[in-house]
Amino acid sequence: MQNCVFTGVSYSSPTLASAMGQLIPAFTFLLAVIFRMEKLDWRSSRSRIKIMGTLVSVSGALTITLYKGPAIGAITTQSNPDPIPSIMSTANSWIIGGLFLVTADLCVSIFTTLQAAILKEYPSEMAMVSFLCLFGTIQSSIVSLIAERNPNAWKLRPDIELISIIYSAVVGSVVTFGVTAWCIRKKGPVFVAIFKPVGIATAAFLGVIFLGDTLHVGSIVGAIIIVAGFYGVIWAQSKEDEHSKVNRPRNLQSLSQRLLSWRAI
Repeated sequence: MQNCVFTGVSYSSPTLASAMGQLIPAFTFLLAVIFRMEKLDWRSSRSRIKIMGTLVSVSGALTITLYKGPAIGAITTQSNPDPIPSIMSTANSWIIGGLFLVTADLCVSIFTTLQAAILKEYPSEMAMVSFLCLFGTIQSSIVSLIAERNPNAWKLRPDIELISIIYSAVVGSVVTFGVTAWCIRKKGPVFVAIFKPVGIATAAFLGVIFLGDTLHVGSIVGAIIIVAGFYGVIWAQSKEDEHSKVNRPRNLQSLSQRLLSWRAI
């Protein structure tokens, strides 16, 4: 997935990579329906709301990514527009980059769906994360030793580079994978994938607070759209949980009645 992302960005642009990343909820939802992890009932209002909420969240993330709009609380000055890549002159590279990015998004969706299948049979999040990190380290070490022959590239200095590596290892891998696996086991892969658009809105506002970025109208509009779609999915998920809890005692009661009738016979 990472290799496809880097290759796709080199052929196209980071903007296209951010836009393509919003395909993850849609891919995950389709895979969950195919493997019967999610029930798709067009007659149920909850299923329709969940589908519409997913599409709305994806459209909100695309709004933040592709639409900038005027700045909020800033004085607009006459300046040269940002350089736009010539899509027509590099059409082949743009298409190749898009294919790599779509492949990366599909890999993420497959990975999330596989985690749900594994945790259903073996509900131990930390054991799965431990094996995941172990074999990921072994594979990355072998590839890195073959691909990187410069010994200076392996030197780490006690600065922001070392801090970022430690943070990525602890938070980006162990904590993120552990919490994600726990959420997948509790709520399923679609519930986890729907948070992808929410992360874009969160990153936009954190950039304003900590990095001094300028807040634009597109970020506000996109965040509102994401929240609306996200709330719809969460509401539909909660209603499905309530419905399953209500039906579960009835199923258990009917099963116990069958056992008593069989004993009587």
